[in-house]
Amino acid sequence: MTKRITLAATTALAGLMLAGAAQAETITIGITQNNVGVDSYQTTYEKAFIEAAEANENVEAIVLDAGGDVARQIAQIQDLIQQEVDAIIIWPTNGKAVVPAVRKADQAGIPVVITNSNIAEEGFEFIESFSGPDNITQGAYSAELMCDALDGEGQIVQISGQPGYTTAIERQKGFEDRLAEACPGVTIMETQPGDWNREKSQRVMESFLVKYDEIDGVYSGDDNMGVGALNAAKAAGRADGMIFVGATNFAVGYEAMGRGEYYGSIYQSPVDDARNALATAIAVVNGEDVPFLNYFDTPKITQENMEEFSKPVF
Repeated sequence: MTKRITLAATTALAGLMLAGAAQAETITIGITQNNVGVDSYQTTYEKAFIEAAEANENVEAIVLDAGGDVARQIAQIQDLIQQEVDAIIIWPTNGKAVVPAVRKADQAGIPVVITNSNIAEEGFEFIESFSGPDNITQGAYSAELMCDALDGEGQIVQISGQPGYTTAIERQKGFEDRLAEACPGVTIMETQPGDWNREKSQRVMESFLVKYDEIDGVYSGDDNMGVGALNAAKAAGRADGMIFVGATNFAVGYEAMGRGEYYGSIYQSPVDDARNALATAIAVVNGEDVPFLNYFDTPKITQENMEEFSKPVF
């Protein structure tokens, strides 16, 4: 789906401008997203991005969605290059596959900002900034939550995100590295992908429950998958005493924490994510210095401190 949001309506006709009158220059920013329909986080992100663009009278935004299709996203990047936009924001469907298209944008002199999930390291030289969460740290924080909940001992399973997706890779790495360091007495028996999908994660957990007689905890790459795992455990009558930890707090995870069924997660706002990406792209176009890794804060949230956080809107 393509949306064009034209916001600058103050440009005077050529020849009618008063001599010396200052005129703000409209900038055009194109964004191609991963898959807006896959979960409520991405849907909320898109809504927030459009609202932030509409609030800036000097920005024209071209909003595209790859629908989870790498080839489609590459075609969208090429289309934005042909339109000679001032900057491109990319939420990669696959961090490695998009690198050649990002290189083409760089060769065309168009700055690229990567949002939410980073591209592969070989593409770093072709981008201006990454705007999003520190996924390694998020995974590490989730490991610390699991360690605390299990008091350093136990057997757990892991439901990771979509294979090849940088966020999934980094959260898994952050979790596994920190778990081994902080509580070597906690063993990951098996890892299977849930593809950010609640129904698939429920089926993955059903398989784990058949395979393993004892599961002390479940770590999922986000709460959407984590609640799928929780639902499977509840249906099997095995949820009591099992620790569930996620890495992005969804409304369903927040509600499950309120019921005492879900131990904790990482609080990540899609609204902050979207606004940060747009602000980063505008700053780049304006020639401002921006951090190469422009992270926003994502703190731990548990049953004990959840009242300090608003319920997620996704």
